[in-house]
Amino acid sequence: MESEKLSPGKFAKNYGIILGVILVFIAVIMYATGMQLEGKQWPMYVFYIIFPVVVIYAISQFKKQQGNLLTVGEAIKVGLAVAVISALVFAVYSLLFNYVIDTEFTQQVMEAEIERQLESGALTEEMVEASAPMREIFSNPFVGSTLFIALSAIFGLIYSLIGGLIMKREE
Repeated sequence: MESEKLSPGKFAKNYGIILGVILVFIAVIMYATGMQLEGKQWPMYVFYIIFPVVVIYAISQFKKQQGNLLTVGEAIKVGLAVAVISALVFAVYSLLFNYVIDTEFTQQVMEAEIERQLESGALTEEMVEASAPMREIFSNPFVGSTLFIALSAIFGLIYSLIGGLIMKREE
């Protein structure tokens, strides 16, 4: 009796949701403590470490569930699904946050960042004015969410390719 083949996408769903919830938790902590307004980024560095760990762990668990067999293609499917699902979870949170919870926060963060850059001498008033149209585009929550999903997919692809090449074992 042969066991049913496990779907990489369905398998990755829980890991993607967990990773997305971790990112939402980090964002909430940064918001609640004021770190985001202060421009502190170290909590996001923690996520940049957690992201590949979860992607590669999910691939290893998929391999284990498959009787220690794994193709690079399956690894990529699992890793990419984890990355994209986590990004979608965060995108939903981000849109809710920006359009329901605190509609002015993005503007406050932009103003605080401009103020920091002007004080440090990194920008002049002319540079701030010249960059206003681009800043307006990228501060849009839909644009930011779309970019985040795309970047998560790219990094998910990279990490899952690496994990797949290391862990591959075919019959």
